Amino acid sequence: MGDQLLPRRLPDRKDLDEAFTGMILSASGWRKVFAPSGREEDTDGRLKPPDAVLAAAAGAVFGRLLAAEGSRPVCALGTDTRPTGPTLAEILGRSLSAAGLQVRYLGPVAAPEIMACAGRDPEVSSFLYVSASHNPVGHNGFKFGLSDGGVLGGKAAEELIEAFKSLWFDTEALEQSLAAAVSTDRALWTSLVKESALWKKASFSAYYALTREVVSGSADPAVQEAFFTSLKKAGKPLACLADFNGSARTTTLDREILAEAGVTLYTMNDRPGDIAHRIVPEGESLIPCMEELERLYGEDKSCLFGYMPDNDGDRGNLVYLDTGCSKAKIVEAQEVFALAVYAELLSEGKNFETGEEGKLAVVVNGPTSRRIERIADALGVRVFRCEVGEANVVELARKKRTEGYRVRILGEGSNGGNITHPSSVRDPVNTVFSLLKLLLLKSGSAEPFADIRAILASLPAFTTTGAYEEGAKIRIKTRDQGALKAAWEEIFLRDWERKKQALERNWGITGWEEVNYEGIEEKRGFGPACRSGRQKGGLTMLLKSPSKEILAFLWMRGSGTEPVFRILVDVEGDNVILHDELLAWHRAMVLEADDLAGKLG
Repeated sequence: MGDQLLPRRLPDRKDLDEAFTGMILSASGWRKVFAPSGREEDTDGRLKPPDAVLAAAAGAVFGRLLAAEGSRPVCALGTDTRPTGPTLAEILGRSLSAAGLQVRYLGPVAAPEIMACAGRDPEVSSFLYVSASHNPVGHNGFKFGLSDGGVLGGKAAEELIEAFKSLWFDTEALEQSLAAAVSTDRALWTSLVKESALWKKASFSAYYALTREVVSGSADPAVQEAFFTSLKKAGKPLACLADFNGSARTTTLDREILAEAGVTLYTMNDRPGDIAHRIVPEGESLIPCMEELERLYGEDKSCLFGYMPDNDGDRGNLVYLDTGCSKAKIVEAQEVFALAVYAELLSEGKNFETGEEGKLAVVVNGPTSRRIERIADALGVRVFRCEVGEANVVELARKKRTEGYRVRILGEGSNGGNITHPSSVRDPVNTVFSLLKLLLLKSGSAEPFADIRAILASLPAFTTTGAYEEGAKIRIKTRDQGALKAAWEEIFLRDWERKKQALERNWGITGWEEVNYEGIEEKRGFGPACRSGRQKGGLTMLLKSPSKEILAFLWMRGSGTEPVFRILVDVEGDNVILHDELLAWHRAMVLEADDLAGKLG
């Protein structure tokens, strides 16, 4: 074969086990640091031999799953813009081909685009996307999906993980998967790369058609045209800025679809792989976008907001120009999601297609701020919650639709990502169009908002921990999350007796209720009996008033994609003092529980 991409023989089992141990396997994606140095910010695109074998095994397992469904199924394969992406893609492409699949390689492609390709192209039955989303540049990983256009979730995701583990620890089977990838003619991969421009054009078209349907709320081309025309004729010239940060969104439709709405798009860091700063679209990562927005506003007063996607382009948080002081400010992730929910529920009061009233619902994850309940209550809409993970919210939304609900919008407020039906993935362009609706279009008797500051002022006030605040992450020693949660509950009961008088006197908190979210299931009740399985779901402690009104909640869960334990506090109202008090208490209880669970273990 003559290439050094894959080892011809398996590395030592010790090295293989070390490579496997570094891999996080979850429905949200399989991820690890693939950079050969092991450093998170390393931009070296090479792979260590055990990691190359790991990729070959991942492709073999997914290939076998797909091959079992029919003769020569078609799999779309693409990457974000990380340095290790092309190498991983070639190994995966050769493994999938060895399993009997037809591979359509798209090259660098945004996550919503490759998923639209799988969901809309009748010839494409699946996708395999090489990405680590918002993780640092030295990380990479895999997202798997079928023809529904969403990430593989629930039982199917667990079965794929178990199949991968079974293959990995079966030396003979692992040798066979490596040999299959090695024996695949590299000329086949060269031909797939040559064809990638053709397939990328097709995926772009599928994504464009889906996006028009999503943002307009209709599959009818006439309704879509009327929607875009209404934005153009709103009489308010508007421009925005995208800091693409070298992400996969540099290769997709943002400029074209916004131009169709009459919106000018300014860009920065707009070459694929031009990763200029931290990838996660939170906090300090948004400063370059803020600075450029202020500069642009000095030249063009219609440029009022900006957005920055993560590396796979499936979420993007916002900054806006406060016209009162000509300064750019960050829209916090929970506010971004609330803004999108508000816009879509206002426009969804009646069905887009028939004008008929219906049962409306929103699906969110456990740590989403309860400001969503406040918005939904005012509009007569139900809210359903589930465990963290895009696959979980998508699966629960599908379930609720079978029960007669219309679920226009869903997502994870904790990271700002909204999923607008019929899309099955977060998408910053859909978030931008939600904002445009509030700024440009009349909703019922409500006139458009004057500016983004006015929109944010209209949202219910809540104080919520940011997902990437320093206090929101805890490095824990305990691997048994069930033991940690049980220990936390014991500590909570002890501390409650100590604190309850002060909580009532100072904040009106007199009671509590525990809720656990596992997959799409909500389990109310206290203790291990109200959890099941590996107990990796999120635990929420609701803090209530004498009238049972929820005043705040504490939430915690081990991350499925990073080696950290996440905590969050959500408080109704602009109440930083109570938020900080509860966060410090919650953090102290988790740390003590970690020590206690470690001793008991």
